[in-house]
Amino acid sequence: MAVKPDVSEIRRVVGEVPDPEVPVLTIEDLGVLRDVRLDDDEVVVVITPTYSGCPAMDMIRTEIGQALDRLEIANHRVETVLSPAWTTDWMSDSGKQKLVEYGIAPPTGRQAVGGPVLLSLTLRCPLCGSPDTTELSRFGSTSCKSLWRCNACREPFDHFKAI
Repeated sequence: MAVKPDVSEIRRVVGEVPDPEVPVLTIEDLGVLRDVRLDDDEVVVVITPTYSGCPAMDMIRTEIGQALDRLEIANHRVETVLSPAWTTDWMSDSGKQKLVEYGIAPPTGRQAVGGPVLLSLTLRCPLCGSPDTTELSRFGSTSCKSLWRCNACREPFDHFKAI
């Protein structure tokens, strides 16, 4: 009788797959990794993209497959689930801290549907900590980021948008 794979170990290894667009983050940090389960003799990894058209998902699926191959798990599949839609609320606190250390301002929260409108009067510069910042472009190097500049240290920085 074959030994069943250890799902918690598989989740740990798969969770370490880096995000191709922000390599300091893992798919576990982002909350993209939704589930790892056994369906009979098949390992199923469930992921949710940060955006429905996220170009990084192909690379993430490939790297998940490679991680499972390293664990010598031949029978596996990666399932993409779009509902519920991903939200920055799924990011871990350690992931948000990694963003700051990498020089990207983390998301600051999102508006609940039908709830109060949350205003962000400013973002703190992840480089010097100053709240004196200006948004330069709502669209940054990737669709999940916007481009800002610190008026104190004059350095540009990305902000991971809240969704």
